[in-house]
Amino acid sequence: MVKMTVLASGSRGNSTVVSSSRTRILVDVGLSCREIFKRMAAAGEDPRTLDAILITHEHQDHVQGLAVTARKLGIPVYFTEPTHRAWIRWMTPQKKMTYADWLAARKAAAQAGAAPANPEIEDREAFEEEREELAAVSQAKPGPEKDPCALPAVEYFSAGDGFCVGDISVTPFTIPHDAADPVGFVFEAEGVRIGLATDLGYMPPNAKRHLKRCDVLMLESNHDLDMLRDGPYPWSVKQRVMSRMGHLSNLAAAEFLETEYDGGAAYVVLAHLSENNNLPELARVSAERALRDRASLLTNELLLATQDHPLESILL
Repeated sequence: MVKMTVLASGSRGNSTVVSSSRTRILVDVGLSCREIFKRMAAAGEDPRTLDAILITHEHQDHVQGLAVTARKLGIPVYFTEPTHRAWIRWMTPQKKMTYADWLAARKAAAQAGAAPANPEIEDREAFEEEREELAAVSQAKPGPEKDPCALPAVEYFSAGDGFCVGDISVTPFTIPHDAADPVGFVFEAEGVRIGLATDLGYMPPNAKRHLKRCDVLMLESNHDLDMLRDGPYPWSVKQRVMSRMGHLSNLAAAEFLETEYDGGAAYVVLAHLSENNNLPELARVSAERALRDRASLLTNELLLATQDHPLESILL
């Protein structure tokens, strides 16, 4: 049996579990470790059974709880080498800040479109969690403070080169986004194929090619263009989101579903919906219209991943 559970999807944190009968992978850790464990338990998943963590890119909403989660579970983390270096650069100053400074940095990032304008309680949990864990390590091991970027093991991969984690075959592919080396993933196990493509400014030919023949397709539907244009973001941020290195709009997602999608998925999951510049109803209607206009796609079940609750597990 192959299973996919979206724990969270959105600008405040992203994380998904992909599992086969023998292997379990956590894709991105955009929530605090405590929240990841809580949501996994709510979804009937045991964090202790995870075998590896895979990272799509280094933005905060994809790596917030990475260090603590990996260390607590003692499992390897898979990055591209440029993403790992970018994550280290992002992590290092975080541990030298007070919470007030860290929160101010979060608000500044929000104005640049990289983080929410009103951080939730889990932000403080993430900060305190990191600080408490590092303090515990320091007490247990006298001497210089342990490297905050230390991980149990690091494995590098390159976009376009497949690899395996247990019995799950993983194919990473390059996506257009304003990060160091962002990727989407295709997972294959037990005859089931799952494609994940979020945080991309447009749908390039290589992504279209990799996302064919999927049984589950998780696709970004980030914003409604009118809501974004009329919304509160500064114009520079609006330009970034709408750019070819930004995020996929409802319209762009629908155009892909209508003209390029091969219709093979039993489930299409709309993901990374903006809380400020989108509405679930708008994303759903746009995708439903695209699927409706192709009669062969009527059997596809359309689901919306959410920010605050795990999506019911998809079993295949």
